[in-house]
Amino acid sequence: MNFSLSSWGRLTRTTISVSLSLMLLACATPTMEPVVLNLVAINDLHGHLEKEKFSYTPRGEQTAKTVVGGGIETLGANLAAWRKEDKDLIFVGGGDLIGASPAISSLFADEPTLHALGRMGLRVSALGNHEFDHGLQELQRQIHGGCESPRPERACQFDGRFPGKQFSYIASNVLSKQTQKPFFPAYHVEEVKGVKIAFIGAVLRDTPFMVAGDKVKDLSFIDEAEGINRTIPVLKEMGVKVFVVLIHEGVSSPDVFDQFSCSQIKGPIVDIVKRLDPAIKLIVSGHSHTGFVCNVEGRTVTQAQMYGHLLTRIAIKLDGATHQVMDIQAKNLVMEPSSAPAPEELSNLLHKAREGSKAIIAEPVAKLAVPVITRKLNAAGESALGNIVADAQLAAVKDMGAQIAFMNNKGIRSNLETLAGNISTYGQNATVFPFGNTLVLMSLTGAQIRRLLEQQVWLDEESQDGRNVLQVSDGFTYTWDAKRKVGERVIPESVKLNGVLLDDQREYRIVANNFIAGGGDRVPMFLQGKNVIDTGIKDIDVFMAYIKQKEKAGTPVGSDKPVGRVQRQN
Repeated sequence: MNFSLSSWGRLTRTTISVSLSLMLLACATPTMEPVVLNLVAINDLHGHLEKEKFSYTPRGEQTAKTVVGGGIETLGANLAAWRKEDKDLIFVGGGDLIGASPAISSLFADEPTLHALGRMGLRVSALGNHEFDHGLQELQRQIHGGCESPRPERACQFDGRFPGKQFSYIASNVLSKQTQKPFFPAYHVEEVKGVKIAFIGAVLRDTPFMVAGDKVKDLSFIDEAEGINRTIPVLKEMGVKVFVVLIHEGVSSPDVFDQFSCSQIKGPIVDIVKRLDPAIKLIVSGHSHTGFVCNVEGRTVTQAQMYGHLLTRIAIKLDGATHQVMDIQAKNLVMEPSSAPAPEELSNLLHKAREGSKAIIAEPVAKLAVPVITRKLNAAGESALGNIVADAQLAAVKDMGAQIAFMNNKGIRSNLETLAGNISTYGQNATVFPFGNTLVLMSLTGAQIRRLLEQQVWLDEESQDGRNVLQVSDGFTYTWDAKRKVGERVIPESVKLNGVLLDDQREYRIVANNFIAGGGDRVPMFLQGKNVIDTGIKDIDVFMAYIKQKEKAGTPVGSDKPVGRVQRQN
């Protein structure tokens, strides 16, 4: 092809014009910088307002380090410091922020904790199973405010009024039985740095097994992944590009809390995560009281242990133009006391809670035989404290015909500690028994009791170390074998009451708290009991009366180890 000089000039001018236009266009639409969203997550606070002693082992070290940390002043100081780095930081929760709380919070129906979380700027949290401990009416009051409560002696005793929590509780998989629609908000949307980010909540499907049955009788708990995935189409229509799951369900991990991208977690949440919509890249979990930052098939899953001992800092890096997730970085940080000052409003709140509860908490109850009675389980699933709790409950209703007491270990929330001289206080006892459960009498046959014992040692993640084994009263003994097949683990000839083999046909009068009597902790045999009577007697009152009586008789309770009512082979 031949070009004339004139045609070459026209082509050159055209090329220069196009190039100049492209340069101007490039200047007019510069490449957009990535957007970083900063989150901080907490889970399983359980009303722990005070600093406390705890131990942890950092990555790469062999020796555990013990510190005094956590507490709302430490948490608040760190959050305030991090907000100076990014004023748009979002503080979120993985559930069980209240419930099973120390006396400083539980004496006031956990209102101090809800106040504190609001003042720390918590924006949203999943519901946990312990939020349901005192029933739907009380949870609704704690959410919306007011003083009409099934616990009138505790509600509105902190401030004289209660306006309700200042953050969103969400649960996509909790439905009203009447409407089959989510009873609580399923999600919460924030717009930060021009980006819409959705937090989708869920609580473990097994919540009805962990709460007294009448507390959640009007609710259905559906599959967690199903509930979460239902929200995605609606949220996408709203223009949401970033999806974060806040779920109260957990796992176990052999890795240390500050291991980067661990991949060895196991437990129910792993299956849930694998079934989530592909748009979900970040899952903040709770429930298992474990600290980890793990990767499950390309998704980041985190948990910050419990009681405010850790917080999880998370940075989500987004494409500046499309707002698609490019990267997620997360790390668990130990909440040692900060050099930053605690926010004054949190210090004032803590002081008020201390002063308001001090007289009750410090009230001496009884002298014990040892400084600490531990809830730590031996290989068979028995604890020294469990022995005494079961004995106390049997003694309380023995004149009503009770022969055997059963107590769930998870209902014993801490060791029973003492002050100088082995004196236990009301506050220490209240920490052991925070639920206000009542004693329930019922009749079961010998065959049903043996079936009950089998149910507690099912082959699952929890029963392998005896954590589901019930604590039993003096005179009741048996042996179980972890290597036998499910349904045949309890050795029949070992099940005895006062040395006599249990008679399958005979009815025995047993006592248990209202939680397990209602089928909680996956022991449904209690639901087949006959002649059921809820005595209305509270577990904490029974226990304190028992240890007082023992001290008065000159035989204070307490042992360094369980007495061996339950034996385990293999």
